[in-house]
Amino acid sequence: MRAISVSRDIVATPRELFDLLRDPARHAELDGSGMLRGRPQGPSPLGPGDRFSMGMAQGRIAYRSVNVVVEYEKDRLIAWETWGELRGRRLVGGQRWRYELTPVNGTGGTDSPGDGSEVTTRVTHTFDWSRARLPRLIVELPGYPRRMGPAMTTTLERLAAAVRS
Repeated sequence: MRAISVSRDIVATPRELFDLLRDPARHAELDGSGMLRGRPQGPSPLGPGDRFSMGMAQGRIAYRSVNVVVEYEKDRLIAWETWGELRGRRLVGGQRWRYELTPVNGTGGTDSPGDGSEVTTRVTHTFDWSRARLPRLIVELPGYPRRMGPAMTTTLERLAAAVRS
C-alpha cells in the first residue's frame, strides 16, 4: 500500500480542529515538512470540491501546488489531492493529504461536553500516494515516504499548539 498515517490525540473538539484544517491560510503554519510557503489562492474556509493553490518549495525550487478537496465530512474528515499543473494540464501529482477526526472522550460529538471535562479528538493524518502519477519517480525515489512520517508528526504537534492558542 502506498500510504503513511500518523495519529495523535489532541485536547480539542473535532469542530475546533476542523476549522483550522479547512483554512488554507493556516496550512503553512501547521506544515511539518517545511515545503509549504503559504500565499494560498482560492476559497476559505474549504468545502467539498473546492480548488485552491499554495506556494511551495523543495530546496531552492519554488512552485505552486494546485489542490482539490476530494473528501469532506463536516467536523470529521477533510482530504485534498495535490497536483502540479502547467497551463491547466496536470503533469505530476495525485497525492492525497487526509485528516480524520475521531472523538476519544467527552460527548462524542463536535461540541464541548459542558461539564468541565476536556474533549479529546484523535487526529489521523494520512499521506496517500496510491493515486499519484509516476509514484516511483516523484514520491518514492526522492524519499518522501521515509521523510513524511516525521514531518506529519510535527504537523500534528503544530496543530495541537495552534488549537490551544
